[in-house]
Amino acid sequence: MRLLSLVAVFAIASVVTAADTPFIKHGRIRVAKSGTHLEHADGTPFFFLADTCWTGPALSTEKDWDKYLQDRVKKGFTAVQFNMASPWRTAPADAEGNVSYTVTDGKLALNEAFYKRLDARLKAINDAGLLAVPVLCWAHKKGDAGKELTEEQIIDLCKAEVARYKDAHVLWILAGDNGYGKDDTARWKRIGRAVFGDTPAAPVTTHPTGTNFPWKDWEGEKWLTVFGYQSGHGDSDKTWTWLTTGPPAEYGKRKEFTRPCINLEPPYENHNGYNSKKPHSDLSVRRAIYWSLLVHPPAGVTYGGHGVWSWHTKPGEEPTDHKGTGVAKVWSEAIDLPAAGQMKHVRDIFASVKWHELRPAPHAVSQVTAKDDPATFVACAATTDGTTVLYYPPKSKAAYVLNVRMTGDNVTWFDPRTGKSRAGKSIDPPTDDQDWVVVIRP
Repeated sequence: MRLLSLVAVFAIASVVTAADTPFIKHGRIRVAKSGTHLEHADGTPFFFLADTCWTGPALSTEKDWDKYLQDRVKKGFTAVQFNMASPWRTAPADAEGNVSYTVTDGKLALNEAFYKRLDARLKAINDAGLLAVPVLCWAHKKGDAGKELTEEQIIDLCKAEVARYKDAHVLWILAGDNGYGKDDTARWKRIGRAVFGDTPAAPVTTHPTGTNFPWKDWEGEKWLTVFGYQSGHGDSDKTWTWLTTGPPAEYGKRKEFTRPCINLEPPYENHNGYNSKKPHSDLSVRRAIYWSLLVHPPAGVTYGGHGVWSWHTKPGEEPTDHKGTGVAKVWSEAIDLPAAGQMKHVRDIFASVKWHELRPAPHAVSQVTAKDDPATFVACAATTDGTTVLYYPPKSKAAYVLNVRMTGDNVTWFDPRTGKSRAGKSIDPPTDDQDWVVVIRP
């Protein structure tokens, strides 16, 4: 029998104390029977709108963490995505110098001091009414737990973390930035089965490398209940095409769906684009966000702000071990990047329709300029009963043909920058060459 030296797991019984949270009102999060989105236990749809704060729990003070959570609630976010274990690239240890675990003679032991801090940060997420979305171990490069530990040790680490937070409201991410190539796919399938079994108590996804959608051969992995992907930080035609007509959009063409599909890492606002080497603007972020919500059934999406994801505290520097990403604002300034505030408009616009009934409707748009300029791709979705059409022209001067019969005057144009709307009969866009979100109720 294998011996494992672990601290006693600590079930966070006090996580669900705030009587006003959606979890108290509607119950725990699960995958809906349609396989298209998340919902509460009572069937209430849950719109997943996460903020990326990979190192926040490890590096924040309690006061600063509360300030951050209050801000994200105010801006309409419903979840916080973070890295659970250190060491990893941007947080070799927490603010007190603690790491997640030690390995002695091949045996892995959790560090209680590290997880006691995490207990408080995760509880605060749930008490704020937000879903916690922790990565159990990062697995991208040397130094990350997913690369340094043996398969057995990774299983021990992840199982202990899942057991410790079994009473929390979570969507688990098994591993961060893993490639799932031919050399390690079988290994991570084994790890997932060992950690979660066939019927995980909470939704489970994982976070692959950029423009990587390896899930075609994962349908039989019952523990993987959500397909996650990252379109990443590229800003080339190739990246836009991958997102709008590549694997995520191909998944959206199914007649039946086995799992919700979520872009866990569109481009981070103010992070340098891989191709232009210039910071991603709020338009660049919005465009990827709306595309990600419309090319497959909308379950939700994750936003990221440069400086917030790394919990940056030193002005004038790039995040640790992320050379080339660009100088980051400190986290307390970066929380107010323009697109962060615009995420509330994303949530409000989708809340104005039966978003959980939307399905991709590429047949409703004949693309014209997108063939030569992928940045002008017009994404479109419609409800299953045909009563609502929602589409997104990323430039109002983009050329396309909308193949929707208009029988009424129920057209609403939403400004994704301000959230303001205008109603009328015309489906012709304003002439300002901005992006718009259009809702038609024929």
